[in-house]
Amino acid sequence: MAALSGFLRSKLFSGQQAGLFHSGFRLLATDKELLVKLRKKTGYSFINCKKALEKFNNDTKQAEAWLHQQAQKEGWNKATKLQGRKTAEGLVGLLQEGNTAVMVEVNCETDFVARNVKFQQLVQQATLCTLRHCRSAEQHQASYSKCFLPGEEILQMKSEELSLKDLLAMTIGKLGENMLMRRAAWVMVSPDMFIGSYMHGALQADLPSLTNMSFGKYGSLVVCRKTDESSTSNITELGRRLGQHVVGMNPLSVGSIEDESAGEAETRMLAQPFLLEPGLTVGQYLQPHGVQVLDFVRFECGEEPQSSEASQP
Repeated sequence: MAALSGFLRSKLFSGQQAGLFHSGFRLLATDKELLVKLRKKTGYSFINCKKALEKFNNDTKQAEAWLHQQAQKEGWNKATKLQGRKTAEGLVGLLQEGNTAVMVEVNCETDFVARNVKFQQLVQQATLCTLRHCRSAEQHQASYSKCFLPGEEILQMKSEELSLKDLLAMTIGKLGENMLMRRAAWVMVSPDMFIGSYMHGALQADLPSLTNMSFGKYGSLVVCRKTDESSTSNITELGRRLGQHVVGMNPLSVGSIEDESAGEAETRMLAQPFLLEPGLTVGQYLQPHGVQVLDFVRFECGEEPQSSEASQP
């Protein structure tokens, strides 16, 4: 009788264990599904996502908010520790939409990090924010506007819910290198004008498609006006060629079409030998195309910004 009682208790206990096991299995499956979704949505590690879900009893909204807070905190801690380390590498982001174009330079320590998708996302967000800022800024009544922004001003802009300052700190935390929001420039032109642009050393970025966005080490914007409406020039290609000249020849001013060329030492754009046809000056090359160059901007990643970038002409 005692043996039978022990046997029944054993079976009952085994049944309870089995029930608990199946219940626990279902719970674990649900937890895993939430974990995978949170990981995919936020991009944080599985360990941190698991910790967040446990902390808030599988409330994904609270878990996500907590993860962002922790990332900001950890990012700022890492940014403070790395502050002062040399940032000579990085990328220039160039974005053109219609009559507006912007360039932003963001620096990091190594070219390896510059090629990382998270760093490129930071550059992209900074460039998009600068474009929005440019379009919301009050414009003077002029044929075109050009403005330079220091890194401190860019960092105050907001990307979705985060300021670029927090986004920068979080990227530093994730990639472990010091980074610097260096500078930005934007150009906006009237309908009778166009902007030529060129990016040298362009990278094939693995980001959501922005067909008019490019990344590289050297970028340029050239403000142009058509002086002959009957001209059949391909404006896009002509603008690209002028941008290529600005990157390659590094002029310091536009100059005048009447200027005499000083040859290879020339720093006035219109008097320089044209990069793609050295037998002609830029001014001579432009004459049959019915196009006038009014201004330009050139960024070289890692260079010291010119003093002229502090003000709008």
